[in-house]
Order: sequence, then C-alpha cells, then structure tokens
Amino acid sequence: MSSVASVPVVPESVRTVASPWTLGPLHLRNRVVMGSMHTGLEVLDDGGAAMAAFYRERAAGGVGCIVTGGIAVSDEARGGPDFAVFGAGGADERFRVAVDAVHEEGAAVLAQLFHAGRYALVQGVLDRHGRPQRAVAPSSLPWAAARGVVPAELTGAEVERTIEDFAAAARSARDIGFDGVEIMASEGYLVNQFQSPLTNLRDDEWGGDAVRRRRFAIEVVRAVRSAVPDLAVTIRLSGTDLMPRSTTDDEVDALVQGLLPLGLDGISVGIGWHESRTPTVQAAVPHGAWLAYAERVARVVRASDHPEVRVIASNRMTDLRDGEAVLGDGLVDAVALARPFLADPEIVQRSFAGRFEVVNTCIGCNQACLDRSIVGQPVSCLVNPRAARELAFPARPTTEPKRVDVVGGGPAGLAAAVDAARRGHTVTLWEAAPTLGGQFALAAEIPGKEDYAATVRAARAELDERGATVHLGRAATAADLLDSDAVVLAPGVVPRPIDVPGAELPHVVSYEAALRDGVPPGTVAVIGGGGIGVDTAAFLVESPDEVVRAAAFAARWDVDVADEVIGDVPQRLPAAERVLRPGSEVTVLRRTGKFGQGVGITSRWVALGRLRDAGVRMLGGVQEYLRIEPGALWIRDEDGAERAVPADHVVVCAGQERAPGADGTAGDGLVPGLRAVGVPFAVVGGARDARSVDAVRATSEALEAVRRLAP
Repeated sequence: MSSVASVPVVPESVRTVASPWTLGPLHLRNRVVMGSMHTGLEVLDDGGAAMAAFYRERAAGGVGCIVTGGIAVSDEARGGPDFAVFGAGGADERFRVAVDAVHEEGAAVLAQLFHAGRYALVQGVLDRHGRPQRAVAPSSLPWAAARGVVPAELTGAEVERTIEDFAAAARSARDIGFDGVEIMASEGYLVNQFQSPLTNLRDDEWGGDAVRRRRFAIEVVRAVRSAVPDLAVTIRLSGTDLMPRSTTDDEVDALVQGLLPLGLDGISVGIGWHESRTPTVQAAVPHGAWLAYAERVARVVRASDHPEVRVIASNRMTDLRDGEAVLGDGLVDAVALARPFLADPEIVQRSFAGRFEVVNTCIGCNQACLDRSIVGQPVSCLVNPRAARELAFPARPTTEPKRVDVVGGGPAGLAAAVDAARRGHTVTLWEAAPTLGGQFALAAEIPGKEDYAATVRAARAELDERGATVHLGRAATAADLLDSDAVVLAPGVVPRPIDVPGAELPHVVSYEAALRDGVPPGTVAVIGGGGIGVDTAAFLVESPDEVVRAAAFAARWDVDVADEVIGDVPQRLPAAERVLRPGSEVTVLRRTGKFGQGVGITSRWVALGRLRDAGVRMLGGVQEYLRIEPGALWIRDEDGAERAVPADHVVVCAGQERAPGADGTAGDGLVPGLRAVGVPFAVVGGARDARSVDAVRATSEALEAVRRLAP
C-alpha cells in the first residue's frame, strides 16, 4: 500500500498571498516580493559570498521574488561609495554568484536599476578611475543632507546618455542571469526628480510642464524594455511624493497611463521622498497606511488598455495576513515587504505553514537598517542580528551540542537563547521577572511600539518548539550554573534613581513603574528627555489603539490612509484602562544634549514631532533639579532662576544602570562564582555597559557571545 506525502494546507488568512502568479515572463510561486534594500554587501570584496548567503536564506525561506538593493547605472549614479555598478570592481561576478544562489532555492530575482541624482552623497567619494564623483540632477538644486554639494545640471546630451546607462545596465543584468529589472523611479531619486516641479526647473524637452517632466521616465522605460525584451521589466513609482507643491496625484496617474503602452510588466508603488516631513517608514506610521495609493494606481491600470500590468503594494506591512487583506478584492496583484525579511528570512514559509506565532516581526525601529544605510555602515537588524551576517554566523546545526544557560530574558538574552536552540544546543533561560521581554516588554507599552511584544512572543514560541527550558520569576544562582558548558549573562538594566530631595515621595516613580502600572490623572513632570523620556511622554498622551491613531495620522498629515487600516473608529476606542491627558499637562525636562538623544536618526524627528503636536512642553537647559514637593518639581532653569514645574506626578527617566548580580558586585555574584569553577561565560548588553542602552549592540553582542562559547 503506497503512501502519499501530505501537502500542508495554507491557512485561509494567507491563501491569496500564497497563490502563484505571473509577472511578465516569470511564473512565481507566491505573491510575496522581497523589496529592495541597500545592505552594503554588494561591494564586499568576497566574490559575492556574503550577498549570496543573504539572498539565499530569504529565497530558501519561501519568498517568490527578490529585488536587489539599488545597483547604480553609472559611477555618477551611485548614492555613495558602498553602491555597486555593473562592470566595475568585480560587481558582475559577485551578482552572478548571488543570482545563482536565489535560483537554486526556487525564487526569481530582479536587479534594481538605480540613479541617486541629487541624493548622491559624493563628498570625498572617488569613481572607479580615481576621480571625484560628481552629483548630477535635472537642475542644480542641492539636497540638505548632501553636505553642501550642489549637483551639476545634466545637459541634453547627458540626459540621453543617462537613459542609455539604464539600458546598458539592463543588458548587463540579463547577461549576469537576472530574471528581470526594476527601474527605481520612487522616493526622490533621479527619475522621480525629473517628474517634480520642485527639482526640475528646466525649460527644454525634459522639463517646463508636467508632460515634459515625465518624459525622462517614459524614455528610460522605453530604452530598458527595448534592451531586454525577454526579461521582466517593472518600475517603482512614488504613489505620492509627500512634498508640498510637488507632483500631484493626477500627474502620477498620467505618468502611469503614459508608461503602460511601453511593455511594462509591473508597477511597484512606493511612497514619499527621503526629505519629506511626513513619516513614512517609522514605527509611528500605522500598519498598511499607504495602501490607498497603490489601490489608486491599480484602478488607473485596470481602467486602461493594459489591465494585465501587475501592481505591487508596499510599505509598512509586517504580517502576511495584512497582505491578504490587500489582495482580497483582486485590485492589487502582490505585496512587497523589505525590512520584515531582515527580521525573519523565513516569514513566508512560517506564515504559509500557519506558524504566525514564531514569525519574528519587524518592529520598525530603523536602528540597524535604515539608520546605518544612510551613513554607509553595514546593515543588519536589531531583532535578528544575523541579518546580512549569514556568512559569518551560518545557520547550520552544531556538531557538538552543549548545555547553554542564558541569564536574562530581555532582547539580548532572547537573541542568545534562540540562536543556541536553533543550532541544537540544550538551552535553559533564567529570568528573575515573572515575564519575558525586559526593556522590550516595557517598550511594547508605548503607542506605536506594540510590535516589540511580537519579538518576545516569537522568541518564547520558538524556544518552546525547540525544547528549551524557561524559568520565570527565578533568578539564577551560581549553583544553578555549575554544570553548564556556556553561560551568557544578559540580566539587562534597571532604572537609575535620582538624588533629589523628595525623590522618595509616593508620587515619584521610575519609568518602569509608570509604563507597567500607568500614571493617575494630573500634571506630570518627566525627568530626563532622552529616548526613554520621549517614549514615556508619548505613553502619557497618545491612544494605545492603532486604529484611533491611524485616523489621527491621516488627519494630521492629510493623507489617504486605507480603509482597511482605519476601519470603524467609533467602534474601536481604547480598551486599556489608561489615563490619557492633554499634552499641556506633561513637561519633559532635560539638562544637556538633544531631546530624544539615543533615538535613531530616521525616527527621532518623528518622535519629537508627535509630542509637539500633542502640546507636550519640553524644557531644556535645566541647571539643577532642586527638590520635589507635592504638586511641584522645583528646578534651576537655564537662566539660573528657581521655578516650579507643575507635577502631581514625577516620572524619572534619568538613565539606566546594570542590573545587580551579573558583575559580582551585588546579588549572588555570578561572575566570581562562574570564574571560580571554570565555567565559560560572557557578559553582554546593558549588563556589560549600561552607559548607553542600545538594543542593537545588546543583541549583536549576545549573538557573538553565544557563537563564541557554543559554536
């Protein structure tokens, strides 16, 4: 009697996302696209090994199609020194290795053809010939972040040459083995710059009115399509620039109509410019906020003579079940996710198997990805420190299973425990608190940071699946660890107390207590205006309900947040018993430095803007905290005058210090005990150095430590 292997049943919640589809000549196994991400791996002098390992793991994780990070179509098209150019410095061979890796795992891969235009950061950058790289643009208008570099205005002949550069890059992509190309015409890069009256001040055949401004995009597509008639050709457009007085929605729609007859296979809809003052990718942006713009483009396509052209939605989707809602009515064909593939390369495979609880969700922090990429640093991921380091930290099982003990269930401890358990070690996790998460559990209470809880949930689910032992509410002792082969000490940090008269009064609490227990009605003074102080202020004034916040986001920024996100707001009022107050009742105080210091560069301005919009008072330059009394915090202000800040409650956000125990100075003294009996150990994260709490550093140190101790 023969047996037939059972076929996994895809959950209804992702049934459409999991269905096959076609993109021009490509037959793709599902409707999930890994969107373009610049990683810096493209220029590593390693024969393409690191880039191949990065893409291979995502392809093996089940994604249908991958779009590479931007590949500059010429030297002057590079966004910076860590951008690859076909034909230069061994790039073709590196990409050939990466393409082969993707194909071996059953996925397709498109090369994104890229030109930074005035967004090129060229100060001190040399081209392949050793000459200073120049920045070029439709008009000689600088970008603030370009450090004073004024781009050269492209001549008519140079515009024609640049169009040919796109075509030549497409031919190179074909020769290397790519399945297609995506033309980058979104987010304020060169093609987008030609479209906008803000950056295109020309009065020739390439500018002067909307028709001439969009000619460059049309001619680029025409040239690329002609160069590679057998490949898939897509374009990534901004559904809206989110820049005052820039390209209108009608002009974007007209561009789409002009592109459709040229043989495009797909349109991926992006959002905004990098210099826009509307948040687009930060955690504060509601999930799926930009879907309405992809749907608008899709309606233009469906009403045209070329309704077969595929439309791909993107931006601020972290869960494939979100994608199912997008694709349900058949208007949009596929969804593109980028950062979620940093957080979990197996997001597709796990979701299609119905294992949503073990998906390691992107938390939208930007700290190890976007914040690094814009300054040319190696990209990775806070919640998955292996991301873009797969070659250095391979996923293969260990050949020598060991007993690994991890002390501390915060982000660093969870990172170490999960990595060891995945590779087959016997893992025991010790957490003194009654729940896992540490600082992440607190962060999850901040409006807009609810996804931090998903990282904790996924780690716990995976540890349970892999048979790890988790002790909650129990601090490890040296005796518990005597038989361990490797110990990672990650007990984290605790709030630092302040030495101010009145600090012992009952209305004075730490940020940990405030986030855990809430703050009763009344005025609040927040001592400390760093990242934690800013987050605590948001906790005090913002709704915990994302649907309510989505409606407020749409109103604040005058954008079309999709109905799937907002839903029926009156029926979705906050369920949590949280006291929300007007911002005028909250004062955040800081002695020196910037408010929000410690928050990533792409998120800080958003966090501070939310507080300003809410009316929160931010008082800097405090010389001294004098005393705390019922109803008031007395300070010496920047002018040396004594003044009272209204404070029915005081929340202390004055930094952190190492949790007791790990360094042997307090508690059980684990370090001396382990050292005495020769148990290998490492102290990581805030327990090693609490001077600047940095979860990126903590999780990276944890990964490196557990790999060193238990290979």
